[in-house]
Amino acid sequence: EFDLLAFLMQNPGIVFRKETLFDRIWGMDAYGETSTVTVHVGRLREKLEEGPGETGYIETVWGAGYRFREEDR
Repeated sequence: EFDLLAFLMQNPGIVFRKETLFDRIWGMDAYGETSTVTVHVGRLREKLEEGPGETGYIETVWGAGYRFREEDR
């Protein structure tokens, strides 16, 4: 989880596909393993969100992937 969070924080505003995140963080081909990214993003959101319904720091870009929210939002 920490490596995923650190990677996203170092690249705010950039949308990454699940396959790309899996490859960058775990260093393996993402074939069939993108659910790992989904699970880790969910766990990070539980720890980082301030309250129910809050967008939080990690945003889902539907049909594209995930990104870390830019500060000037």
